[in-house]
Amino acid sequence: MKKNIIVSLKIFLIMALLVGIIYPLFIYGISQLIFPNQAEGSIIKVGGKIIGSKLIGQKFNSDKYFWSRPSAIDYNPNPSGASNLSPTSAKLKQLYEERKGIFTRSNFIQKTKMIPNEMLFASGSGVDPHISPQSAFLQVNRISNSRMFNKTQKEELIKLITAFIEKPQIGFLGEYRINVLMLNLELDKIK
Repeated sequence: MKKNIIVSLKIFLIMALLVGIIYPLFIYGISQLIFPNQAEGSIIKVGGKIIGSKLIGQKFNSDKYFWSRPSAIDYNPNPSGASNLSPTSAKLKQLYEERKGIFTRSNFIQKTKMIPNEMLFASGSGVDPHISPQSAFLQVNRISNSRMFNKTQKEELIKLITAFIEKPQIGFLGEYRINVLMLNLELDKIK
């Protein structure tokens, strides 16, 4: 009995060392060599200051920027999650109607126009950094008006959106999308 306990403890310590320390350090080292930017969280710096991550959505309230999709957790990546409201929930219907009203009024869209779902429903993670190209194009008038863009600048904005469209991964996984933070960083460069 005593011998079994000692053998069990030795196996436990060896496995804890192997799986808890050596393996994670090995994988971390490989990721640093092959994918250093991704291994560090795809951090984005401007002027040496960290402003966000390419992988984590952020809140943009200003009419001068593209809006991200709604977040049930207010874009806090620590408790990442959704609202868990059911499709029959009265609260979800109320949120949907409020978001639709705000989006259509703010972007000068007719009420009969279809709004992409990602602008009306929170993502499952609450920190999704992408919107569809259609959602970005629907925000052009609001941004152009708030920044007082002329016709040439508005056309440049449309070209910018087109340039930032990301294709599905490996050609078929996911949908066409735009990273809102990356697009907003470039938006500030339009003179």
